[in-house]
Amino acid sequence: MTDVVDTQALSGLEQLRAAFERGGYSRGIGRTLKFQALELEEGRVVFGGTPDEDAYNPIGTVHGGYAATLLDSAVGCAVHSRLKAGQGYTTLELKVAYHRAMTKDTGPVRAEGVVTHLGRRAAFAEGRLTDEQGRLIASATSTLLVFDR
Repeated sequence: MTDVVDTQALSGLEQLRAAFERGGYSRGIGRTLKFQALELEEGRVVFGGTPDEDAYNPIGTVHGGYAATLLDSAVGCAVHSRLKAGQGYTTLELKVAYHRAMTKDTGPVRAEGVVTHLGRRAAFAEGRLTDEQGRLIASATSTLLVFDR
C-alpha cells in the first residue's frame, strides 16, 4: 500500500495541509533555511523561522535572500490555498522591500502571506516579515500566474 495522495483531486488548501502533514517544509528549502509552516488557512499562510549565522552574507547580516524566500513561500502558498482542484500557479514577479537588517540576535521571525486578488489567470498577494515584537523587517508584493494543470 502506498501513501501517495492524488493531489489533482484536492483543493489547494487540502494539498498544502497534506504536504505539511507529510513533512512539507521540514525538507528541501525549509530544512536548508530552517523555517516551517505555522498557520494555513484559505487565502493566508504564515511561515516562521529563526535566522542564524548560516544565513549570513559577507557583511555580517542575514542575507536578503532569506527574507525573500520566506516571503515568496508565504505569498505563493497563500495563493495555492485558494486554488481549485486541477489548478496550479507560478510566480511571475516578486518585489521585496527591506525595512531593517536581521542578525542571529533578531530571534524568531514570521512571514505572513495574504491573497489580495485571485482571478482566472492572475493572482496578487502581499507579504510581511516581522520579528517577535511585530516590527516590520521586509514586505513583498507578488504577481502569480494561475493555470489549469
